[in-house]
Parts: sequence; structure tokens; C-alpha cells
Amino acid sequence: MKNFLTLLLLSFIVNSFSQQPIIKFIDTKIKIDGKLNEKTWNKLTAYTGFYNYAPTDVGLAKNQTSVKMFHNGEYLFVSLIYNDSTPKTQVSSLKRDTPIGLSDGFAMVLDTQNQQQNAYYFSVNSYSTQIDGIVERVNEGYDFSTSWSTVWKAKAFMNGKQKQYEIAIPLKSLNFNKNNTVFGIQFYVRDIKINSWTILKNVKRNYRLFDLRFTEKFTIEHLPKISPSRFTVTPSLTINNQNDVKNNTSNTTYKPSLDVQYNITSSLKFDATINPDFSQIDVDQQVTNFTRFAVNFPERRNFFLENADLFSNLGVSGVNPFYSRRIGSKSPIQFGLKLSGNVSSKTRIGVLNVQTEKENSVQSQNYGAIVAEQQLSKNFTATGFFINRQETAGFEFIDDYNRVAGVNVNYKSDNNKWTGIANFGKSFNDDVSGDNNFYNAGIWFNKRGFSWSAAMKNVGKNYITDVGFTPRLYNFDAVNNIVIREGYTQTTGSVRFEKFYENSKALNSIRYLNYNNNTYFNESGTVSQSSHFLNGALFFKNLSALYYVFKHDYVDLKYGFDPLGNGNALIPGTYNYGILKIGYNSANNQRFRYRFNVQKGNYYTGSRVAAGAYLNYQLLPFANLQFNYDVNKIDLDLLGKETFHLTRFTGEVFFNNRLNWTTYVQYNTQRDNFNVSSRLQWEYKPLSYVYLVVTDNFNKTITRTNWGVAFKMNYRFDF
Repeated sequence: MKNFLTLLLLSFIVNSFSQQPIIKFIDTKIKIDGKLNEKTWNKLTAYTGFYNYAPTDVGLAKNQTSVKMFHNGEYLFVSLIYNDSTPKTQVSSLKRDTPIGLSDGFAMVLDTQNQQQNAYYFSVNSYSTQIDGIVERVNEGYDFSTSWSTVWKAKAFMNGKQKQYEIAIPLKSLNFNKNNTVFGIQFYVRDIKINSWTILKNVKRNYRLFDLRFTEKFTIEHLPKISPSRFTVTPSLTINNQNDVKNNTSNTTYKPSLDVQYNITSSLKFDATINPDFSQIDVDQQVTNFTRFAVNFPERRNFFLENADLFSNLGVSGVNPFYSRRIGSKSPIQFGLKLSGNVSSKTRIGVLNVQTEKENSVQSQNYGAIVAEQQLSKNFTATGFFINRQETAGFEFIDDYNRVAGVNVNYKSDNNKWTGIANFGKSFNDDVSGDNNFYNAGIWFNKRGFSWSAAMKNVGKNYITDVGFTPRLYNFDAVNNIVIREGYTQTTGSVRFEKFYENSKALNSIRYLNYNNNTYFNESGTVSQSSHFLNGALFFKNLSALYYVFKHDYVDLKYGFDPLGNGNALIPGTYNYGILKIGYNSANNQRFRYRFNVQKGNYYTGSRVAAGAYLNYQLLPFANLQFNYDVNKIDLDLLGKETFHLTRFTGEVFFNNRLNWTTYVQYNTQRDNFNVSSRLQWEYKPLSYVYLVVTDNFNKTITRTNWGVAFKMNYRFDF
């Protein structure tokens, strides 16, 4: 009888989706309160039959969800009802843009061009906290960022065991084409209490959660040609007082700025900024770096975020010709202009120009980028780009420039098991020529329980990207205190095998094998480094995990390297070293969560012992306390020994969805920095903020080096 009912339900769902779902046009308005008591909702088709995604991806969800949608030409309205098994609910944060992975709530992605290239992400937890961002294609799949934000409405309502959500998204915020009336849409429901994800369109968990190849196709009735509201204007004022204790100096700056966004069409946006404030209100998370090369940090500045994936995905990991944090890092920005979006359903463009000021010995620069993305077919997408950095004097260009041009081709198979990428880039510089190319080719295979990949790239020593991020191209010689630029070839291979145990009472899955190798060849073709990564893990039913990681490196060191920072450099030569890491992660749906690991092994000529711990205590929903600690003890015999400590405490207090207070305490002995940063953030109107930030910096002996106070206020006008 049970099997018969299951088949009957499946038959009903199949018949329901045999005709393409429709988002109707209804000329009415809805009060966003989560109660769903308007008559309009009763007239709409409900889409249900959600599937399991995690911790199991087999069958229909036990706790089902129903979704309804319509639009009125100005807003897209969505209602969602999750039939929980308990009236209780759990969230981890009331702070905007904190992902719902540790909360009850739901998320949706809107691929408004239905091209599986990028999409909008909207989410709300059961305390009505909003999260928005962008889903973007990366080399082998998809990822998402919460940096992008827009103004929209959301409200959750707890109706006994039913969790009800109601949202309204302005169509003016979406990039759509009136002649392309099909949106790819996916819904995800998170129940952190039972640690489950359920999903509208069936996806197996070997694919990333926000994979745009698995969306339901909805036809939109009567899409408007253009939004009735086309202007957004955001003036802001930043007051910043900085005190240098060491030099006994202080400086207070007052910086007004203006940001404007204009919707040329429903799919093409123009952004402009004058005298922008690009200060980092949120601090970067410090890291311990034992490699010979730099690490990068994410972009958080508003001007660069609209259609950011167009510019940020022009290369591959470790070789990216456009890294926006380079712009404005050495001198202030005067203005910026950007045009980005779709000119047709298959064609997407991005044009950017930014001018910086002259400051002390740093000359003024003009930065430009042109990107065009074309959907060639269902399987192939091509992207061409041109990036320019050129010194300026007033309105004149000086012959100090760096230019990079290139093309990328992405492939995805019809059965979604294969993806591939091919890249070619070339740089042009005023003082060097030759050996200035970049080549890359990669392929990935992915099916449930098994995946593998292979890639090869070649970077010429003169592939110089002043606005990019190519850390391995630059080698610091700690003996002679110089940087040498050298090209290289890299091969990458990986294989992964995981088995799922649906009927086991103890185990969820076992990752039997996760192996990765990166081998680097110098310009003469000999191996300069070969890095091996081997991992296995047991995942229990509550998704806690016990794991190991083994890393081994062979390094043919060509230049002196000072890993301890004490002036005693390793001499050139060959080195073999490895380290074993064993760790445990607790279940992530508890009030108290923790992770810890221990490591022991070799490091160049000596030994390395390390350990790490992560503690998180949630005073739900009013506060969230996190503590991270990593220690690395390195002994290089005659070259010295050092113990590096990296500690980060984060305390968040939530007064409501709009007002929160966050304090960071970071202690990093490798960077000789002890930092305290405390930020009060008030979103007094949607995307209109007041920030008050106090920062204090000390060295590792807790002697104050500098401190500062910053106040920022902006106000967003929609016309």
C-alpha cells in the first residue's frame, strides 16, 4: 500500500510538470507579512514534490514544501510553506547576508536569462533575515557570493508546524530580456534541526547545491519591457580618524561620495561612482601562510559587484588577469564607470573604466576592461576580454602601460557529467616583449560517488598582469632580497571516490579516496615542485566527520626562502617533506559546534607540529560566539625555530534584523599583529546603513602601533 501511494504521488508530480510551469501576471499587490491570507494566493498553482538532497539524495522529502509565484509587472511575488514536524525553529544569525546553512529557511536561484551562466540568489531564514547574492559559473561548476545586494521584501511567519515565507523581488533588480520569457528557477529548503536540505528539481549531491544546470523552467507571462523605476542614487559620507602611535601622528579625513545606477534596459545596467569610498568596513580574515607565494582576498566594494562574475572569471585559479582589489590599493580612486549586463539572451558584456589619483610617488593610473561573453550553443560558451592599465598625467596617457587580452571557451555536456575549459591570454607591456602568453586546458568528469579531473597550464615569464593575480610568477629571493619573474608549466590531476550508505544506522558515507596532484615545471622543463594531497573521511548520520589529510611536497628550491621570517634563509636545493593531519568535525546543527585537528610531519630541513580548533556557541538568536585557534611549531635546526599563533574571536550581538554589533579580535604572530575591531551596523532603511567602527592594532608583544575610529553613513534613493 505504501509503495502504491508513493507511485501515485510520483505520477501526480510528473503530470503536474508535464506542462511547463507558468508564473502568471496578476495586476494586484500583496502585503508582505508571511500570513498568506490574500485571495490571490488561493487561485495559484502550488508546486510541490520536493526531493531529498542531503543528508540523503534518495527519494521524496518526508517534510514537503509547496511554492506559489506570480508577478504584477513591478514585483515577483513568492510564497513558500514548509510542513515541519515541529513548531520549533532554529537560526544562527539575524545579520543580513549570513548564509542559511546553519538556520531554518529557504533559498531560491533565478537564472533570468536561462543560459546557465549566472543567476540571482535570494534567501530568508525563519526570523525573516534576508540574504542575497550572485551564483556564478566557475571552472568545473558553480559557486555563489553574498557580496551583491539589492532592495527586496521578505517576511517569515510561524504558523504552528508550518513555516510560511513571503517575498517580493523588484523586477528592476533583475537582469531579464522581454523576448526571453523563460526563467530557470530552483528552490532549496533548509531544516537545520534535522540537518536536511530538500530541493524542488531533483539534484544528486555530487553536484554543487546551486548548480544552474538543474533548474525548473518557468514561463513568465507578460514580462514588462522596461522597469518603471530606473535610477538608484546612493550618496555617502565617511569620517575616518587614524592615529599612528609609533610616529605620534594623527589624521582625520572627510570623504563624501556618490554612486549611481541606471537601468538602460531590463538587462543592461550602467554604474557610476564619483570620489568613491572604498574603505573596508569589514576586516579581512587573517591567515597563516607557509607557502612562498601571496594569497588573495574577496572583493567587497559595491562598485565592482554588479555582474562581478563577468570580470572575475577570466582566468583560472592562480592565474587571473583581473583582480579588482588591485585597483585603488595604492592611491585613491577619482571616479569609476561601468556598463554591464545582457544585450541579448545569449550575449553578455562588461565595460569598466576607473581613474586613480596621484599620491606621493604613486602616479595616477587609468584602468579599463572590456569583456564579451557569447553562448555559442547549448554546450559551448566563449568569453573574450581586454584589460588595460596605463599611467596618466591629467587627461594625457603616458607610455607606461600593461595590457592583457584573451579568450576562454567553456564546455558542458548534455548529460551534465563532463565540463571543460580552454584559455588563452597574451600580455603587452611598454618595456618587455616575447614569452608573454598563457595557455590552459582542463576537463572534469563527475557522477554520483566518483569524479576525476585533469588540467595543464603554461604561463610565460612576461605574462604580466598588473591588474591580475598571478602569484607563482613572482619568486622572492630571500638571500639577495630581490623578486625574480619566471614562467612555469603546471599539470593537475585529481580523483575522488565516495560511497553512500543509505540503509546504515551509523554511517552516511565514506570518502575512500580524494587525491590531488599539482606538479610544476620550470622554464627548462625540469620539475620545480610536486605537491600531493590525499584525504579520506567517515561521515556519520548526523553529518559529523572523522577525517585524515596527508600532504607531501617535493621542492627544487631555486631561490633562498625565509619561512620563519628571522633572516635565516633556506639555501637553494631539493627538499622532500610531508605532514599528516587528523581531525574531527562535530554535527553542525547543535547549539555548541566544534572542530579540531592535530598535525605532525616534516617541513623542508626540519619538523613541523600543528594543531587547530574551532568553537562556536550560539545564543540563538540573539548572539553568536566563534573562536578559532591555530598553532604551528616549526623547527629548522640551525636556521632557528618558531611557534606561530593565529587566533580569531568573533562576537556578534543581534538586536534585531537591522541592528547588530560585531567584534573581531585577531592575533597573528606571523604578521606581528594583534588587532581588535568593533563595528556597530544599523540598516535603518533597506541598503541604507550607518556604521561606527573602532579599530586598535598592537604588535605581538601587545604594544599599541595604531588605532582609529571610522563613521560611515549612506542613503539609497530609488527613482
